Amino acid sequence: MTPLRHESYPRLAEIPFDSNRKLMTTFHPWKDGRIIALTKGAVEELATRSKAVFTPRGQEDLDASKILDTAESFADDGLRTLGFAMRIWDALPDPLTSEKAEADMVLLGIVGMMDPPRPEAAEAVAMCRSAGIRPVMITGDHPRTAAVIARRVGIIEDKESAVMTGRDLARLPLEEFEQRVEKLRVYARVAPEQKLKIVQALQDRGHFVAMTGDGVNDAPALKRADIGVAMGITGTDVSKEASHMILLDDNFATIVRAVREGRRIFDNIRKFIKYTMTSNSGEIWTIFLAPFIGLPIPLLPIHILWINLVTDGIPGLALAAEPGEKDIMNRPPRDPKESIFAHGLGAHIMWVGLLMGAVCIGTQAWFINHSQTHWQTMVFTVLCLSQMGHVLAIRSEHESLLKQGLLSNKPLFGAVLLTFALQMATIYVPFLNPIFKTEPLTLKELIITILLSAVVFLAVEIEKLVKKRRKGA
Repeated sequence: MTPLRHESYPRLAEIPFDSNRKLMTTFHPWKDGRIIALTKGAVEELATRSKAVFTPRGQEDLDASKILDTAESFADDGLRTLGFAMRIWDALPDPLTSEKAEADMVLLGIVGMMDPPRPEAAEAVAMCRSAGIRPVMITGDHPRTAAVIARRVGIIEDKESAVMTGRDLARLPLEEFEQRVEKLRVYARVAPEQKLKIVQALQDRGHFVAMTGDGVNDAPALKRADIGVAMGITGTDVSKEASHMILLDDNFATIVRAVREGRRIFDNIRKFIKYTMTSNSGEIWTIFLAPFIGLPIPLLPIHILWINLVTDGIPGLALAAEPGEKDIMNRPPRDPKESIFAHGLGAHIMWVGLLMGAVCIGTQAWFINHSQTHWQTMVFTVLCLSQMGHVLAIRSEHESLLKQGLLSNKPLFGAVLLTFALQMATIYVPFLNPIFKTEPLTLKELIITILLSAVVFLAVEIEKLVKKRRKGA
């Protein structure tokens, strides 16, 4: 057969690809003024629409079962299959429809194309599974090709895992499909519009669905999904407009990294809330409870302003640099409707704030009754340093500070040192004493103050140890 060159055989007409019939046909001038129609697409579609097969010996009758067996053998090796067929016409078909043009063709051959998954895909899928995220593969490839690729990357493990085709999906009513959707991990030969049915079924079963897509027909499913992710490189403008996010590198592993980063950010927001609200709770309890036991208000407005500006501000901002915890991708997904104060955060704010206030009031009560003139400075310093101990202790929900290491978050460690230095300046720099109404502490008083400030740190560390043992049990 004479090789075709685009210049010699310009395209006269075409029937564009359609996801339902899975074929595309173009028409070109041929010998003696005739027209050649070239069709490419799914092998199973071509096998049913062709009447002969081209061989070195010429045209022979088509054995559809043999052709399908060959295509399946390619698919079993993980190859993407594409079939080619032709038909000679005296003139362009009229009307130019797929039903008329893509019939009684001669099958030219089958191509097996290797399109291996990216090396990082298997690791990304494994990370998803450990994080409680169930990856589902939706493809237009042959079912056996889809199953092989899905096993290679770990989406399915056992050979018995079902693969549903688009044809089977189209026959199932939504209610019946919802009963099976929990066990399905791979969909093959699926039309883009059928993604909407899959997304809807998963949502009806209570799942939070994130979906990727790149075509125009993917737009409804992208819009319906809880998080629609469009491909930034291959995606159409329509899919990008319908999606919530755009994946710039078209890499699934990037989505998993984004999940990890999102969990880290959410954890750090919770830690910031835990730190600031506990600190404020401690200040409130200190000021509120003192008069009830016959003590003067221990803190002046300048002290509260200083604590809110320096003690709360600098270390609180440094919490944003806290790295993700080791088990961050081994947790189940969080319920989107869950309160930010869930998992004991609210209780922690209350009891640690109360403990902080109790330590400060205890310091005041003890030293004010022992003729100490520096009691107010000591209370001020205990409250400030207790918050520093607290911020170091809440860096992790489970691991102790000793296991984490002080330098694993250098900005926070630097912020704590800076806050400590500034607090010492309010005590020992002479011109700051009249401003903050403080007095220099003796070495003994300073050591006692630091030891009292460590009570909150030790209490939170013990809390983590108890939670860890309960979780292990």
